Amino acid sequence: MSKPRRVDDALYVHFITFSCYHRRRLLDHDQPKRILLGVLNEELQKFEARCVGFVIMPDHVHALIWFSKTGQLSQFMQQWKGRSSKGTKEFLYRTMPEYTSKFPKTDPIWQVRFYSFEIYTTAKIEEKLNYMHMNPVRAGLVQMPTEWRWSSARWYIEGRTVGIPIQWLD
Repeated sequence: MSKPRRVDDALYVHFITFSCYHRRRLLDHDQPKRILLGVLNEELQKFEARCVGFVIMPDHVHALIWFSKTGQLSQFMQQWKGRSSKGTKEFLYRTMPEYTSKFPKTDPIWQVRFYSFEIYTTAKIEEKLNYMHMNPVRAGLVQMPTEWRWSSARWYIEGRTVGIPIQWLD
């Protein structure tokens, strides 16, 4: 399998997608989502990055991330996925032994790779935000994007906090 092409040579907004291993619904419970957001917040601070938007679905994650320096995407993703994987795995095995007994303990939480799409325009950022925020609605999880606690929709539509700082680019 060929290595995915990564573009990280300018200050783009990266539209990032990554999935749970075998598309398992490992993010159905609130605690894994909290772990994921907590690690994201810490990594944003470490990398001096901005989160423009996000959504956490039961089996995958989308985020719009901007870095203040080039060449940080892969290391950021390695840290975000690696640290959140550890906390999520501990939670799942401690609290859901019946569910986790269905697959080997050596299975990872996340698929190995992630997808990144570099965005150059405000219009494309807005398109991706709409796409992300409508994801829970399309999946039948809620009727309106603001009803889904695990996205930046409430910040954009209602001005409410969403667990991490959301920052539009100037």
